[in-house]
Amino acid sequence: MILGLTISQFAALHVAISLVGIGAGLIALPALVRGRRLRRTNGIFLWTTLLTSLTGFLFPIVALTPALGTGILSTLILVFAFAAYYDRKLVGRAATVYAVSATAALYLNMFVLVVQSFRKVPALNALAPNGTEPPFAAAQGALLLAAILFGYFAVKASRRPIAA
Repeated sequence: MILGLTISQFAALHVAISLVGIGAGLIALPALVRGRRLRRTNGIFLWTTLLTSLTGFLFPIVALTPALGTGILSTLILVFAFAAYYDRKLVGRAATVYAVSATAALYLNMFVLVVQSFRKVPALNALAPNGTEPPFAAAQGALLLAAILFGYFAVKASRRPIAA
């Protein structure tokens, strides 16, 4: 049991938190690219993405796995996103730091979503049962390309004034 929940209940809670973070990120970050700061949505994105990483560390750990490494990396990236957003208020270079770190955090959360989708969704698992097949690589490649493009536009937009 974890926090009074069975492993499957805790996993469902972890996934729900992650999906809220992804949804909020997919709303908040494009708004920033368009020059709008959605304070509440950005807050939801940051806190649920951090909570996703932190709850991931509560699962039984027996070895350093890719999931654990992703959680550690995401948490470190979120330190910069939180500092830029809450401490520096996106002033000056903090806006660029936030654009890069928030994009990276969203990418990592979505990277795990794709991995888990190919593991758990029968139709996707049939296409790539080992996670090394071309459909899996294509999905991850498309996600990486989208993150790079989005990051480019986010950095570019971070150099313009942002409306509240």
